[in-house]
Amino acid sequence: MLAFPPAGTVRLERGAGRPWQERSAPDTPRSVQPLLYHDPAGQVRPVKSLADWAERRAEAVRGMIAVTGPVPGPEKRVPLDVRVESEEDCGAFVRRFLTYAAEPGERVPAYLLLPKAALTAGVKCPAVLSLHQTHALGQKVVVGLGQSTNDEYGVELAQRGFVCLAPAYPQLANYQPDLKALGYRSGVMKAIWNNMRGLDLLESLPFVRGARFGAIGHSLGGHTAVFTAVFDPRVVIVASSCGLDAFVDYMDGNIRGWTSERYMPRLLDYSLAEIPFDFSELIGALAPRVCFISAPLGDTNFKWRSVDAIARAAAPVYELYGAPDRLRVEHPNCGHLFPTEMRTLAYHLLEQTLRSEARDH
Repeated sequence: MLAFPPAGTVRLERGAGRPWQERSAPDTPRSVQPLLYHDPAGQVRPVKSLADWAERRAEAVRGMIAVTGPVPGPEKRVPLDVRVESEEDCGAFVRRFLTYAAEPGERVPAYLLLPKAALTAGVKCPAVLSLHQTHALGQKVVVGLGQSTNDEYGVELAQRGFVCLAPAYPQLANYQPDLKALGYRSGVMKAIWNNMRGLDLLESLPFVRGARFGAIGHSLGGHTAVFTAVFDPRVVIVASSCGLDAFVDYMDGNIRGWTSERYMPRLLDYSLAEIPFDFSELIGALAPRVCFISAPLGDTNFKWRSVDAIARAAAPVYELYGAPDRLRVEHPNCGHLFPTEMRTLAYHLLEQTLRSEARDH
């Protein structure tokens, strides 16, 4: 494993719009260093150009695939065959429960939130994948059916004029696909594939603007948004709340929470030092797209200092692209939550980014 720079001082943002503050971080963690790569002779070299970074990014993706399994091939991209099961008027928007074919013989349940203006006034809306946390009610929490106020980002985005698709995560709540029978090594790759097919669904809708989307999520949804964007460039902005830290820092190195069938069981094949990818590389792999991370100071699941070190390691990649301002980390003073001020900031960035993308394309 390649090491982070030595411990030192972390730049910390406290709350939306507030300036960077300095905070001592003597326990800055280790992780994979994204700005080194192996040349054709196998020698470790510093990344000095975008061409070098392309090599390093490809290494990181190969490392992730070694754990998650590969992205399914074109033979699994069957017609979506969208079936609307129910529809409910929610005032500013309509909430549809539907299923779509992700691959042969397998359907994904999801909610689709549609602003009324898209249905009645012919308005083309930006669209976002709204990905749920680990919750007994699954995707219901983000669409207003889970009595979980801080998780209702699908509702709040629909009220702001976004089309939102909230697919179920594999092996949670009402969605229990047989991953092994379907040929998956991990629930993570099945989720990625389902989300990619969800983007196909959004792209097919006549009232959705363009083919560039956002992804937002808390906890499970926070890292699934990152994973999906690594493999699908149609996601041009990620908003991740309480979704990540370095594997070596997760629960002080006890990564068994990552190794169930619905996550990445093959992580058990590696020691911590041998895991072939980490979040510093994955965040770097999003560049130059917009990445917003909310990492609360009181989160006992994912450590904020580790998030800062990840961002510090990924920041030079954004610099290579001339887009340093597109990577943003905030630290609200709360526990494992997606509080109002962080959601509001995420919505602003989604509006700003997707409006800009629509203008440029």
